Amino acid sequence: MSAIRLLDGVRRWVPVRRILCLLPLVLVLVVAVRHRFVLVEGFARLATARWPWLVAAIGVTCLTWVAAAVTRQGALVDRLPAGRLLATQFAAGAANHLLPTGLGASAVNLRFMTVCGVSLTRSSAALALYMVAESVARVGLLLALLFAFPEALRLAPLLPQGASTPLLFTVAAVVCGAMVALLLVRRLRAAVSGFVRTALSEARSVHTRPTRALALWGGSLAFPVLQATGLVAVGLALGLDIPVAHMALAYLAATVAVALIPTPGGLGSVDAALVVALVAAGGPVALATAVVLAYRIITLWLPLLPGALTLGALVRLKVI
Repeated sequence: MSAIRLLDGVRRWVPVRRILCLLPLVLVLVVAVRHRFVLVEGFARLATARWPWLVAAIGVTCLTWVAAAVTRQGALVDRLPAGRLLATQFAAGAANHLLPTGLGASAVNLRFMTVCGVSLTRSSAALALYMVAESVARVGLLLALLFAFPEALRLAPLLPQGASTPLLFTVAAVVCGAMVALLLVRRLRAAVSGFVRTALSEARSVHTRPTRALALWGGSLAFPVLQATGLVAVGLALGLDIPVAHMALAYLAATVAVALIPTPGGLGSVDAALVVALVAAGGPVALATAVVLAYRIITLWLPLLPGALTLGALVRLKVI
């Protein structure tokens, strides 16, 4: 009887796994159809660009997956298989563009670590440590560039009068609401405190190993630098007449500003924020829009199909 039950379980599981393998491709098709006009316009812009800079942008984009893999390993004491870790970051990028920002990549990496034998609690702690380190590095770079180039972004003419005050009140209300919920709900408070203890213990363990700490913080710094460098390369390819440091600052400001907007891969929100930031840095609206379209083609649309295929293969091979 137990053998029969096992076979029945296998029969039920196989169709589910096949569906999971095909689901990323279906989502890619849906997203591509919905944004077909953006794709056409973006490829048209790429045809008029200087190819050496575009090749550089593609190369830098590939290095972002290496930086992500290094940072993921640095956030965990256990050694992860390097090849599968890198493939997982490539697949996680596709998942991140198909699901709300951060959710797809987090789910893929969480599953990968648990398959590698890391407990769910420690995997979650490593995931949180990665997010904290990447956020600190990104915001730190932004503040450093703002300090070095305080006049690089001229946002005042682009924002409606009095728009900043409601935004600040909204952020403060969200933070206060989260704190009140944390204090009043006992189970939530217990779960959060337990997770924080585990996360702090994992962070201490990581920082007692110099190689892990270097991988964590070096990768966290390299990741946004490489992303900003990709935008700079595309800007140079299309002849955007903005200083390189100002373009990098515009990228960091835009990505930090939209970090809490839950759209798939930042579709729409990141594009709009990048255009606004480049215009604030002194670029013409039409050319800034062309740069963003070309940049998103390289960083989002070109890797999306192979990333989805990799994701399906990893699911089929039970790597995730």
